[in-house]
This record gives sequence, structure tokens and C-alpha cells, in this order.
Amino acid sequence: MLTHENLYSLEKYARIRPEFRAKVMAHKKNRQLPLGTNATLYFEDALTMQYQVQEMLRLERMFEAQPIQDELDVYNPLIPDGCNWKATFMVEFPDEAERRKKLAQLIGIEKAIWVQVEGFEKVNPIANEDLDRETEDKTSAVHFLRFELTPAMAAAAKQGAAIRAGIDHPNYQAEITLPAAIRDSLAGDLA
Repeated sequence: MLTHENLYSLEKYARIRPEFRAKVMAHKKNRQLPLGTNATLYFEDALTMQYQVQEMLRLERMFEAQPIQDELDVYNPLIPDGCNWKATFMVEFPDEAERRKKLAQLIGIEKAIWVQVEGFEKVNPIANEDLDRETEDKTSAVHFLRFELTPAMAAAAKQGAAIRAGIDHPNYQAEITLPAAIRDSLAGDLA
């Protein structure tokens, strides 16, 4: 969990931002998992969330304690707590007309995503705990997911078990074995 003490002052952040941003972008490369051609899981952690908070504080010129705490309260729930993975899931169709059509066909896709540690059952996510992100006409292009793992799954992942992920939706199927760099990064989230 991030606290005020984990954050840089606006002045210091302005000085270190280029290096910090480069570090975060390199880190994020091992936390992005394409699922087919039009969907991606972006796995979050303390560093990715610190970057989000720092950028919000910079853009909004926030330096007072309560607004900073409000930002921390928004982003802290997206940090894994040692027994789960948390991800931002994005449905990505560049053409707006196609995206509208596809989002109408993909209602429920956020519940059809899964991860699987080798030797264990698939785990579907708990989706959008902050608010409902779909209507009866369409789903959202962005969803927030939490994959809860058993202690045995976490232990196996930490010991190097393969991890797969996919989507089993009537209108979108995908499946992938995580590349080693992504697998290792996610295993690092587990206690």
C-alpha cells in the first residue's frame, strides 16, 4: 500500500520524472499481456500505481495532504496484496465505429477472462469492484480485475510453474502461455 512517504514532492518529481518514467515504462513491458489482437491485461503493482498517483499530483498540482490521500485511496485498491493479481483490462479496437459494434457483442467479457497456474483450475476474476462498467447494450472498453489465488497456486507460481491466461467468450477467444519475463514479474507480486 502506498502512503504519503512513498511519494515524491512536486518539486523533486519534476527533477526526476524523466528517469522515473523510463524506469516505470521498462517495468510495465513485463506486465502487459495481449490476449488476442484486441484485448490486453495490464497488471498493476505498487510501482505502476505510484506512477499513476505521481502523474495525477503533477497534472493537478496537488500538494495538500487530503487531496493526496484521496488519490491514494483511489489507487491503493489496485495494488496486489500478495495473494492476488490485479489488472486493468482493455478492449482495444482503434476504429470507433468498430469498437462500438464490438463492445455491444462483448457484454460479459470481463467475467470470461481467466488465469491458470499449471496444475490448478482456471481462476476467473472479480471484476469492477469500484462500479458496474456495462449496460444492457454494451460493455466498457476498460475493466478492473482481481484474480484471487489459493496459497498453493501462489506457491507454485513462485516456484516457476507455467501460467496461462485467456478469454472464453462466445464472441472472443484467446489463450496464451505467459512469456518468462511476464510470468516472473507476476510471481514477484505473490507473498
